[in-house]
Amino acid sequence: MASHRFICAAALSLIAISRPMWAAEPKPQYEFGSIKVPGASADEAKLEQISIPLALEYLEHGAQVWNSQRKCVTCHTNGIYMTIRPALSDKLGKPTESIREFFVETLQQLEAMEPDKLKQSTRPAQVIYLAASLAEWDQHITKQLSPETDRALQLMFSIQDQTGTWGTLDCWPPYESDAFHEATVAAMAIAAAPGWLVNINDEALNSKVALLKSYLQTQTPPHDYGRVLLLWSAARMPGLLEASRKSDLIDMLWKHQREDGGWSIRTFAAPEAWGKGNRAERLKSEVELANPPSDGHQTGLAIIVLRESGVPASDPRLQKGIGWIKSNQRASGRWWTKSLNTDSWHFITYSGTAFPILALSHCDALPDATGIVKE
Repeated sequence: MASHRFICAAALSLIAISRPMWAAEPKPQYEFGSIKVPGASADEAKLEQISIPLALEYLEHGAQVWNSQRKCVTCHTNGIYMTIRPALSDKLGKPTESIREFFVETLQQLEAMEPDKLKQSTRPAQVIYLAASLAEWDQHITKQLSPETDRALQLMFSIQDQTGTWGTLDCWPPYESDAFHEATVAAMAIAAAPGWLVNINDEALNSKVALLKSYLQTQTPPHDYGRVLLLWSAARMPGLLEASRKSDLIDMLWKHQREDGGWSIRTFAAPEAWGKGNRAERLKSEVELANPPSDGHQTGLAIIVLRESGVPASDPRLQKGIGWIKSNQRASGRWWTKSLNTDSWHFITYSGTAFPILALSHCDALPDATGIVKE
């Protein structure tokens, strides 16, 4: 841990040296009590050597601050922690138990709400990510279905729309940006929960599950980003899509790979296609609109989905993506991804960090016990 702190301090010093004297200090991205995570910026220095301990510390701090300060389940921070971090347990140790306890407490609060209120604002997404989070914990930590996960899944389906998906604000891409996204997360939740799907003995609930599957099989995704999520769902839920369609989606994903080996979330949807298009003007004004750079979120996600879809880790194209991940970690431990929404917080750097770590794990590219991967 001492070497870990040294790397962190040295890296942050590089940021201070490289920042112009007149540049304003960015607001901390996560701050509560003794935790203070610096603001995310494209100018943040890169580490010469990748550090998994720094990345894990960033994920821990972000989730802890969100739980303590915001006190809700959110797709982009603690929801990502709980849906991704458990899968790393065998190689990087068990996630923090108190974060799961927060989710169980939140489940109790949501269960006490009126059904109509659960269908409003961000609550459908909260319910879905809560169910998916508890299911992932069961799959990777306890290896058995918990009563809390069963309750969360029941709650999730209790607010399902007649179309087969759930309500959404359609305004905060990519997470709270379209109902198709929410349906894919719901599908992965029921696929992850140990034994839940095969042991349903309630006809009404079986009908709701069938409605969800039908929605994903027949609804046209709003953009290529949605197609990536559909492919991810199909990888985790056998029989959801035919082999030919999965093959087409894999080909689509390869076509988005950048010359440097990474992927950019901005190539996966036109500015008008995110949500209701309320970010179109901002996205069109970006200097790099015609040639956006690779980012941690999409590079990590692409590699995860390709690996889970059967692409071997030895594929040279995947290895090029792994090379991008190893070369682009920032001093704070995260990987940079510019927000699609605002220039204030760039919370997408959180999934932009969790996804690359899982991608490394899927390709057997995680470090040894020292916590450092050398180039």
